[in-house]
Amino acid sequence: MAGDRDLAVAFARALTPLASGLRSGWEMTAATGVRGLRLLNETGAFGSFVLSESNPEAFRVLSENARRLPGARAFEGDARTPPPETPFDYVDLDPYGSPAPFARTALGSVRMGGVVAVTATDMMVLAGAQPVACVHRYDARPVRGRLGPEGGLRVLLGYLSRTADSLGRSVRPLLAYSRDHYVRAYLEVGTPSGEPAPVDRIDPERWEGPWVGDRGPYGPLWLGPLLDASIVERLEVPKDAARPEELGRFLERLREEVSVDRPFYFEANVLASRLGLPAPPSLRSIEEGLRSLGFRFARTHARPEGFRTDAPRAKVEELLRRIGGPR
Repeated sequence: MAGDRDLAVAFARALTPLASGLRSGWEMTAATGVRGLRLLNETGAFGSFVLSESNPEAFRVLSENARRLPGARAFEGDARTPPPETPFDYVDLDPYGSPAPFARTALGSVRMGGVVAVTATDMMVLAGAQPVACVHRYDARPVRGRLGPEGGLRVLLGYLSRTADSLGRSVRPLLAYSRDHYVRAYLEVGTPSGEPAPVDRIDPERWEGPWVGDRGPYGPLWLGPLLDASIVERLEVPKDAARPEELGRFLERLREEVSVDRPFYFEANVLASRLGLPAPPSLRSIEEGLRSLGFRFARTHARPEGFRTDAPRAKVEELLRRIGGPR
């Protein structure tokens, strides 16, 4: 997780500075406090950070670590009960497993305009291997298969949006992604605009995006953007990053992807298999073909060979039949 904490540092540095001064932060399930202490020590964005932990053994280590850094305070207690310093400018929720039990507290403990960062590692549930559990935990039917991880991210975002709405709040993803064995989202929390959030179900028979399966409807899912262009543009690899090359490649892909921030992605090999083509066309030929038709194209962070486009699936399949058929 060192690389993901590098990204957390980069994200905090990319936030617009507060006119009132440095931010206050709360790491809800801190364990030994590595993430929160790095944010406090390396970003220059925080004046204070509360780190809470309920496990007595972990709390002893957390307390020792927090004493070494001015502005840090260890707090022993259940993360569902906010510490006295509430509300915060930034709340980080990174539990082992599902964040659902803590989501309401997280979203209710941040100031308007603040940020809540949420990690989920219960990918068997979110990505569709345990659909009944997903319905019980997130009140959503998951997407299964190769698109399952992104489907899980969108299930989580839909759940957080609905939870925020129940609190009279709204959320907007600034940076949300699926990676390795987890999904993570940085959300701006604000006042509802009056417009409905982009949360809906997908009916496979009417869905014109990448094929998500035929056992729908799926969702409710977040069908809006995952990235904020201004934040992505300002993301830089911290000089003290633990894994600078890994993070640099990831940021490069995000900068490309933000130009076509659409739900779900295509893969040439999957398309070729579904269309009965002898071999998948190259990404370069697909990109040139889509752009020649007036559509956008961008590779995605989610899969090395995946790409996003604003072209409907019928147009993508028509193009692949033309450039990928027998020669």
